[in-house]
Amino acid sequence: MHRLIYIEEEVANHPRTKAICERFPKATKVYCKYYGEVFNRKGQNFRLQKQQPALILARKHKKHVLNAPDGYGIGGRNNYYFSHMLNCVYDCRYCFLQGMYRSANYVIFVNYEEFQQAIIETAAQHPDEESWFFSGYDCDSLAYEPVTDFTDHFLPTFAQLPNAHLELRTKSLQIRALLKAAPIKNCIVAYSFTPEEISQALEHGVPSVEKRIEAMIKLQQHGWRLGLRFDPMIYQEGFEEAYKNLFKQIFSRLPADSIHSVSLGTLRTPKVFHQNMVNLYPEEKLFAGRFNENRGMITYQKELEEQMTNFCQEQLMQYIPQSLFFACTPPE
Repeated sequence: MHRLIYIEEEVANHPRTKAICERFPKATKVYCKYYGEVFNRKGQNFRLQKQQPALILARKHKKHVLNAPDGYGIGGRNNYYFSHMLNCVYDCRYCFLQGMYRSANYVIFVNYEEFQQAIIETAAQHPDEESWFFSGYDCDSLAYEPVTDFTDHFLPTFAQLPNAHLELRTKSLQIRALLKAAPIKNCIVAYSFTPEEISQALEHGVPSVEKRIEAMIKLQQHGWRLGLRFDPMIYQEGFEEAYKNLFKQIFSRLPADSIHSVSLGTLRTPKVFHQNMVNLYPEEKLFAGRFNENRGMITYQKELEEQMTNFCQEQLMQYIPQSLFFACTPPE
């Protein structure tokens, strides 16, 4: 898959670096001092790189665990995220990553042990409270699992931290590692969805809604706790029927008692990222929608946002109790 692999000199002999490189024996290897020399350099074409991304293997030196943004969570008070990988194998037009990064290349931080230690130390700050750690913020948690072996290394860490919860947010069918592992109660495998017609138009490379449901059924049968994430909601004419059909399709296959949580979020992107995305894809109809700027964020117009939120929440309440529902909208 990768023709080119950049490797920080510091991690050239790391066992995880070697294991990943063995998966791509024909790739050209280029060594660098710091991954930012490649990832952050000016003049890169994200759209062009997305067609054939390179792989960058590096060490993350600090800020292994960060505070989750406002509105990102499922009701917990102590919310954090960590990113063993930057960028996503999928190509969703609404994703803020394409507006945030100059490069579409994939970065894998191979120093998992330092992430794990930071998670342990962060959880220890809340000995009498639960804390939540989200791994699907800067990447898809599972989509690159055959290369990263991410869950194999991080699930044991959380198995020893009963008050720390891990959310694996994904659209991927890469669940073999989870089906081989013993489920742990403090891990939620959370699948993101938009209606099929929206997914086909905007979520390039993402498995179909039906295939994701089938993956969730397999995980549920194996004992994993599941989450549903309708975040962001995407507007199209006739969205009511599209989302109504989506909820019916999912809950006709997945009983409510198999679901840990359901979140609903509005489309929201920092203004500078949004403009970068528009510049990348000026022909994309999504960016010609009814948007407003609110506190530096680009969102749908308030009336439309409320219309979508109210309708979708009302529909969801036909399938789940209120206790499972979480609105992921930043405070005004």
